[in-house]
Amino acid sequence: MLRPLLAILFLLSTAAQADECDALATRIAQATGAKKAGRRVGPSIDVRAASGVRLDLTCRAQPIVQASSGDPSPSAEYFRELTIAAELVVGEPAATVQPILARAYQTALREGRKSFIQQNGWSASCYTDSAGALRTLCSVGRIPTE
Repeated sequence: MLRPLLAILFLLSTAAQADECDALATRIAQATGAKKAGRRVGPSIDVRAASGVRLDLTCRAQPIVQASSGDPSPSAEYFRELTIAAELVVGEPAATVQPILARAYQTALREGRKSFIQQNGWSASCYTDSAGALRTLCSVGRIPTE
C-alpha cells in the first residue's frame, strides 16, 4: 500500500517540476523574443532567441541555462541572451549576472580551462576550446542546497 502511494507522490512531484520548467522556458522565450519555447527532451528545453542564439534550459534539482557557440569569440547577442535568461533562472538582476559571466568567460580564455565562479547561491561557468567545433559553452544556475 505504501509503495503505490509513494510512486504516485513521486510522479506528481515530477509533473509539477516539469510544469515549472515549461513555465520558466516560456518566460525565457518571451524575454529573448523567441516565438515559443522549443521541444522538451528529458529535463532539457531548447529556446532559440530572436537573435538566433540557442539556449538550453535544464531542470533538475535547480534549473540551469546554458548557451554554446561555434564562433571563436561569441557575439554580444550571445552574452546578452544568456544574461537575460540567467536573470530569470537565478533571480538576480542582469546587471549583476553580466559581469560575473564576462569574468568567467575571460578567465576560461586566459587559463585554457573551465572557469567556475560562485556568487550568492548561484554560479556562472564557461568553457572554451580554440580547436573544437564547440568553441564556447557558458552556463548559469542556482547551486543546489540539497
